[in-house]
Amino acid sequence: MAHVTRILSQIERSDLSAADQLLPFVYDELRKLAALRRCGS
Repeated sequence: MAHVTRILSQIERSDLSAADQLLPFVYDELRKLAALRRCGS
């Protein structure tokens, strides 16, 4: 999670290219949530 915090700090400092690094983490979390939702239905 420290990696995500570092990326968010970069974005906060207007390093918009860091957003490209954040996307894989967000996507992975969304996939996990969707899988849990499917299994719970």
